[in-house]
Amino acid sequence: MVIMQQPPEMTVAYLFTEHLAGGPRLMEMILERGNMFTAIKRVRGNKGAPGIDNMTVDQLPGYLKRHWLKIREDLLNGNYKPLPVKRKEISKPDGGVRLLGIPTVLDRLIQQAIAQVLQQIWDPTFSNSSFGFRPGRSQRQAIRRAKSYLLSGYKHIVDMDLSKFFDRVNHDRLLSQLATKIEDKRVLKLIRRYLTAGIMIDGLVSPSLEGTPQGGPLSPLLSNIVLDELDKELELRGLNFVRYADDFVIYLKSRKAAERVMESITKFITNKLKLKVNEEKSAVSRPWLRKFLGFTFISMCGQTKIRIHKKTIKRFKERIRELTDRNCGKSMGQIVFKLNQYLRGWWNYYRLSETRNIFKSLNGWIIRRLRCKIPKSEGG
Repeated sequence: MVIMQQPPEMTVAYLFTEHLAGGPRLMEMILERGNMFTAIKRVRGNKGAPGIDNMTVDQLPGYLKRHWLKIREDLLNGNYKPLPVKRKEISKPDGGVRLLGIPTVLDRLIQQAIAQVLQQIWDPTFSNSSFGFRPGRSQRQAIRRAKSYLLSGYKHIVDMDLSKFFDRVNHDRLLSQLATKIEDKRVLKLIRRYLTAGIMIDGLVSPSLEGTPQGGPLSPLLSNIVLDELDKELELRGLNFVRYADDFVIYLKSRKAAERVMESITKFITNKLKLKVNEEKSAVSRPWLRKFLGFTFISMCGQTKIRIHKKTIKRFKERIRELTDRNCGKSMGQIVFKLNQYLRGWWNYYRLSETRNIFKSLNGWIIRRLRCKIPKSEGG
């Protein structure tokens, strides 16, 4: 395709070999033809809502055919300016809202291309205890690691919640961290522009003075780069922990040790990282009294087992009620299709649970609900 052509020698392998990843020609690596095709494939596969320009993912290829050469030139010259993100509020399961920033489809493409290259530079240096938004790592692996600590006798935890983490990231600190591995000033300049692009609310653009807007492909990697400093500090202290994005739990053998760690790590996060710990949601506790990534733990017959948390079950039932509402205006076939879609995804994740009776119980509850609440289909 003409839209992303460049000299044939400018391949990812060449640039990594000749310029050692984060070198002065990193922008050329990001705009390499194969990297851009991978990025556009992922952006289209992820679908997602349009940004403030209302362009859809299906309209993107046609737009690139007409404008890519100019966009690429602006990126290479350091003149490209991202558009503000569209603000969207998502209700949290435990109350409150999560603020998302939806970039335009074009900006999602460029962010994805940047993220793919930076991931190769940073991921090998990340902690083995970090599981979120990393290739080959998952939430289920994080839960299994947590269980391994319990089996080793670490049955007191420091469960910490960072208050509005994505909204509080200090831009200058983040750019300083990026500059340790990125020599190309154009890339650093572009990332700063993404961080400060602003947020459009009701037609008005508000400036972004701190934070990394959730919703863009670059945000998860940037959050891992910020919190890698926390990981390194925990490792330096010889602590056992599991982190998935901004959710992390530290495992210790005594409550007294956990209380000391809680106090000292809170100071580190506040004073060094310039972030804020949510004291209401953070606590020194026991693993079976807390929720982590939708799961908890239970002791059965002297064995520690993974269990689905009761709040997760409550949210599951609320969603099933929504999908099987007799007033939803859908036919029985449509309801069952949507229900099966949701159940497949839910089962794929929560089948990790080792207390299997809950699945039998929930299955019976769903069948009874369908029999009682859904009107008989025509001719039934």
